[in-house]
Amino acid sequence: MPTVTADPKRRALGKGLESLLPQRPTPAPISLSAAAAPAAEPTGKPLEISLDQIERNPFQTRSHFDEAKLAELAQSITASGVVQPIVVRPLSGGRYQLITGERRWLASKKANKNTIPAIVRQVSDEQTLEMTIVENLQRADLNPIEQARAYQRLSNDFKMTQEQMAIRTGKERASVSNFLRLLRLPDSVQQKVESGDLSFGHARTLLALDSPEAITAAAQKVIALSLSVRQTESYVQGLINPEAKEKKESKADAQPEDPNVREAQDRLRRSLGLKVRIEDKKGKGRVIIEYSGLEDFDSILTALGGQ
Repeated sequence: MPTVTADPKRRALGKGLESLLPQRPTPAPISLSAAAAPAAEPTGKPLEISLDQIERNPFQTRSHFDEAKLAELAQSITASGVVQPIVVRPLSGGRYQLITGERRWLASKKANKNTIPAIVRQVSDEQTLEMTIVENLQRADLNPIEQARAYQRLSNDFKMTQEQMAIRTGKERASVSNFLRLLRLPDSVQQKVESGDLSFGHARTLLALDSPEAITAAAQKVIALSLSVRQTESYVQGLINPEAKEKKESKADAQPEDPNVREAQDRLRRSLGLKVRIEDKKGKGRVIIEYSGLEDFDSILTALGGQ
C-alpha cells in the first residue's frame, strides 16, 4: 500500500497579515533556555502566556492610546476574555516580546488577568517592525504623524526605499511620500496634527509655505478660524501669491456700472446663495456663478430647471 505523505505547504499564520508581507527564508531559531523552549515552539496555535513574561514592543509605532477605549476593552476582557490572540516572539530566559496586540496586552493588565492567549513567532527585528506597522495601518490606529515616523523608521533602520515601503505595507508610493513629507513640519505643528487639531489635508497644504515661521503662523490662523481644507488652500495660495489674490478679489467685488445689471446680479446672489458676477458691455457679456462643491452645482441646475 503506497505511503501518503503530508502536504508540505507552509501553514498560514495570522489573519491576513502574513499575506501582506513578502516571503522570506525562515530565520535561525533564537537560543532559549530549557525551561522556555517548549512554550516558544512556533506551532501557530495560541498558548496561554503569563502577562509578566511579555515585554513591550520596542518597534511600536503608536505613541497614544485612548484611555477610555482601553478601559472599555478591559471591561470586555473581564466579561468575555481575549477574543483574538496577541502575537509575540521568544526571547532568552523564558521571556517574550510583543509583536502585535499591545492594546489587548495593556487592557488584560487593567483587567487583572494573569495570562493572555498568544501566538509565538520566530521573526527578525525587521519583520517585527513591518508586522507592527502593517497591523496598525490595517486598523487605522495611527495618526498621520505616527504613520510618518513609522515609515521613517523603515527608511532609517532598514534602508528601505519608498517603493519597498509601499510594497511591504500595501500602500501607494505617493501615499508613503506624502506621509514622510509631514516630518518637514515644525514640531509645534506636528503636535497639532497628532492631537487632531489639524488634519492630514491641512498639513499637506501648509507644506507649500517656504519657512517654518510661515507654516507655524498659518497653522495658528487655520486653527483659530476653524478653516476647512479648501479654505486653507485658498489662504495659503493668497500668502504665496498676494498680488494675484488682490487682483482676483478686486475683480470679483467689482460692481457693474449699469444699475439694472447690478440689481440683477444681487437678485441672483440672493436666489442662489452663491457668488455671482455679471460682466456687461453694452448689452453683451457673461454671467459667472462660482460654486465650491457638488451640492452647490446641483442647486444651480435646479434653479435653472435642470435635473
